[in-house]
Amino acid sequence: MRPSRRLSIICATCVAVALGSIASAQQPPVRAVPQRTPSEELAPAPKSTPQVAVALPNYDEETATRLQIFLDNNDFGPGKIDGKMGEFFRKALISFKHAHAQRETGVVDQWMLDQVPQTFTTYTIKPDDLAFVGELPSDHPSQAKLKYLPYTSLLEFVAERFHSAEDYIRKLNKDRHLDCDNLKVGDELKVPNVLPFEIEKIKEADLKENPAFKKRKIYVDTKERLLEVFENDQLVCVFPVTPGSQSLPAPVGTWHIVAISTYPWFRYDEGMLNYGVRTEQYFNLPPGPNNLVGVCWMGLNRPGIGLHGTNNPETIGRAASHGCVRLANWDAIRVKDLVSVGNTVIIF
Repeated sequence: MRPSRRLSIICATCVAVALGSIASAQQPPVRAVPQRTPSEELAPAPKSTPQVAVALPNYDEETATRLQIFLDNNDFGPGKIDGKMGEFFRKALISFKHAHAQRETGVVDQWMLDQVPQTFTTYTIKPDDLAFVGELPSDHPSQAKLKYLPYTSLLEFVAERFHSAEDYIRKLNKDRHLDCDNLKVGDELKVPNVLPFEIEKIKEADLKENPAFKKRKIYVDTKERLLEVFENDQLVCVFPVTPGSQSLPAPVGTWHIVAISTYPWFRYDEGMLNYGVRTEQYFNLPPGPNNLVGVCWMGLNRPGIGLHGTNNPETIGRAASHGCVRLANWDAIRVKDLVSVGNTVIIF
C-alpha cells in the first residue's frame, strides 16, 4: 500500500480557497508512520481525497509569491510562480504540512513566510546568457539538423530560470520601461527570489545508481497529477506533472528507473508517440531546453516511457503528453538529484 498521505484540499473548480490565516508556529519534527510489507509495496491503491475548505480572504500577490517561493525552495513544487494561489499551490502546501507532521489544513504559519524575507530580486542579462537563446525552427526535420534546441527568447530563458510564468515576468517589469519580448544584454529585470534553475551548470551525462537513495520510491498519482518521492514512509518531495493523455495514459503499474540522462537526445517517432509502436520514420532531436523531453530523461523499464522535462512548462498539469510523466525542467532536474537508477516507480 502506498504510504498514507491525505490531501486536505479542494479541487480547482471549487470556489472557496483552501488556505488559512497566517499563524505563528515552529516547524515540528517529522512524524513516524507504520512500515509497509513487501506485498503491500507492489499493490498501491488510489487514495480518497477529502475536501476541506477553510474560509479566508485571498492573500495579496506578493505574499502569495513568498509562499510559492517557500514551497518551491523546499522541493514541494507549487507549479509555475505567478503570485496566485492555484490548485498546485494548495496541493504543495498540504503535502508539505503532511511531510512535517503539521495539521493538514490550509493554515499558513508565519515561520514559512519568515524563510523568504525578500520576495523579489533582480537579474541582469549577461553576455553568456545569449549562448542559450537562438532561432528554433518549428518542424522536426529542421530541428534534427541542429546541435542544440535553445530558448527562443531571453524572456523564456529568464522565466524558466526563476520558475515563473512569462506573463508574470512581464507584469513584474511593466513599470521598468523594458521590452520583455526584446531583452538585451544589460537589461535588469525584477524576478521572484527563488533558487534559480541554472541551465549553464547542466552537462550532458548518464547518471549511475546512487546507493544513498536505494530505498526511495516514486509514486505518480495520475488523478491528482503529482509525483511524490518517499524514503521508507517519509515524504521527501512533491512536484506537479502531466501524466500521459486519454489516448496514451501513463502506464499504470510498478516499474523501475533503468537510466537517468541529462541533456538527452530524443528519438521523435510518431508511431511510438501516437500508437506505442516503434517505426523507422523518426528524427533524432538534439539536446536543449526546447527538446520535447526537456533537459532530463529518467527512463523506465517500459520502452519509450519515462519521467522527463518539457519544452513548455506552462502546460504542466493541464495539457496531455504521450504516455510519459512530464515535469517542468526546473522540477525534472531536481527530481533526478532526489532519486536513483533502480528506484521503483509506481504509477496509479
